[in-house]
Amino acid sequence: MSLTNQLFLFIDVVQQGSFTKAASLNDMDNSALSKQIKKLESSLNVQLLNRSTRSFSLTQAGEDIYQQALTLKDTLNNIHLVADSYQSTPKGLLRITSPTYFGHAYLQPVISQFMKKYPDVRLIHELTDIKTNIISDNYDVAFRLGKLADSNLVAKKISEGYFVLIASREFINQHGMPSDVNALLKLPAVVYGNEDVTLDQIRISNDIDGSDLTSFKMKSNYKVSDVRTLIEAVRDGLGYALVDTSNITEPLSKLDLIRLLPDHKICNMDMAIYAVYPHKRNTMLANAFIEEVIDFIGQPPRWLAMLDG
Repeated sequence: MSLTNQLFLFIDVVQQGSFTKAASLNDMDNSALSKQIKKLESSLNVQLLNRSTRSFSLTQAGEDIYQQALTLKDTLNNIHLVADSYQSTPKGLLRITSPTYFGHAYLQPVISQFMKKYPDVRLIHELTDIKTNIISDNYDVAFRLGKLADSNLVAKKISEGYFVLIASREFINQHGMPSDVNALLKLPAVVYGNEDVTLDQIRISNDIDGSDLTSFKMKSNYKVSDVRTLIEAVRDGLGYALVDTSNITEPLSKLDLIRLLPDHKICNMDMAIYAVYPHKRNTMLANAFIEEVIDFIGQPPRWLAMLDG
């Protein structure tokens, strides 16, 4: 294995904080990875890591070489970016990550047409509702729903967030149709929540004219970390829910759901859908895929039509 590849393995070990995680990232077993790091230390004639039974720490030499290795990796990435800019057709490996529901409903159709259109493309798609570290986990693009946190990453907005309140006909027959916010908040709710976010607050107008936006806490009897399960719980009449419209992939009428307080303004709380990537100059492959996603979703986004059905 080349010195460059050994240095990249060393970077992965440091960033992952674990030989096991770094080995899994590179499809290696622990012993093979450990052997390559020892060979790197031998070829450089310096100790990079202080090892113990369960952990390791960087030596001073290891810290200095790690920083230089990061610079080398950035330089090689930039070389690839320049080379990619002269290609006429996207090709190579693209690693993306996305929320589970969004990836299933909106990215998979794009992936299918994209890989048929460009047969030299290989693609890895990680679906998870937990935000990953796209740099240390080596993703080219992450699709994220929510507020955009300050970071060194670059983001391209795919769509604004559009929130609606929904309930089943069974639920409305049992509890009655709420005529205003106060009536709504007396009803039980189904709330989405995971390790990163809990959507149990509604910022909504008190009146139909859309003024006087106020935050209210929902009375949650059921909290769930999967959007599809949340919508099924609403359909089963367990409560009403606040959902982003991108989570609705069929007309409300087909789902036997009703939109609540449609004339009241609901704030999107600065939430949107973004494509996030680590380099200001993205690869042709990543850019081409992001553009295909934007074309598929459309503007206004295709899911808004589901509210009319």
